[in-house]
Amino acid sequence: MGNFHPTVRRHHDFDAGRDAKKLRKACKGMGTDEKVIIEILSNRSSDQRQQMKQKYKAMYGKDLEEVLKGELSGNFEKTALALLDQPWEYDARELRKAMKGLGTDESVLIEVLCTRVNQQIVAIKDAYRRIFDRDLEFDVKSDTSGSLRKILLSVLKANRDQGMESDESLAQNDAKDLCEAGEGRWGTDELAFNDVLAKRNYMQLRATFEAYRHLTGKDIEDAIKSETSGDLEKAYLTLVRCARDCQAYFATRLYDSMKGAGTDEETLIRILVTRAEIDLQTIKEKFQQMYSKSLSEAIQSETSGDFRKLLLALLH
Repeated sequence: MGNFHPTVRRHHDFDAGRDAKKLRKACKGMGTDEKVIIEILSNRSSDQRQQMKQKYKAMYGKDLEEVLKGELSGNFEKTALALLDQPWEYDARELRKAMKGLGTDESVLIEVLCTRVNQQIVAIKDAYRRIFDRDLEFDVKSDTSGSLRKILLSVLKANRDQGMESDESLAQNDAKDLCEAGEGRWGTDELAFNDVLAKRNYMQLRATFEAYRHLTGKDIEDAIKSETSGDLEKAYLTLVRCARDCQAYFATRLYDSMKGAGTDEETLIRILVTRAEIDLQTIKEKFQQMYSKSLSEAIQSETSGDFRKLLLALLH
């Protein structure tokens, strides 16, 4: 899927014991040395942070997470703890949080489940079972309903073709199916949409969207907007946009999380933490192209304190 560049890479001179010592020192005594915590967490890969956690436990008999919980607070604490999870564990926690208690945060379910590749979805399901002793598919089924439930369960099957080729005649057939499913028959026939959007590889989907435009004279996104609404519309548009340009999708999510009154810090943390080792550099470039300002500038003006410093360090 093109050249994607992360912002966080493995630290070449990594020493888990040395990091554990530095963190211990940063958290001991009066006051906390936030600078050291930011420096270490933002400059180590997820695997290296796991080794650091194990080393800390072995050396001091304490969980690093618990120590940081005692020392940090607010969004800075949330981001630091998110970085101490493996990405799929963090995704699992975010999904659980979105479904726990009263009401469900559908937009989190959509953002996480509709943008991950098969391998990530399988890892998230395993982590969810391990951490919460619950079945993710069962929880999604109980916490959502109707058409949204159907598309999320389709995505959770992790059956997307992983190839990079597209087949023109399949694109024509799929476009025809989508056209027939959409023309005034929404609400009864999303099956065709679920099948195509959750199973085809991204190159194939692009070919299908092109064929759809030739067939109907309409862009697939406009068709979805005119025929659906609410969370189903959000889920379909997320799948389409991810197939077209996943980094642009995340750039838009980041922009939306910071525009208007108040900042949606949860979304900010989630995207920066989960994309840092995948394609955050590319997302930054897209953000600049799309909004004529840098992601760093946006974060600088919408956040503050150590939280801001840690986010900016992840962007370096």
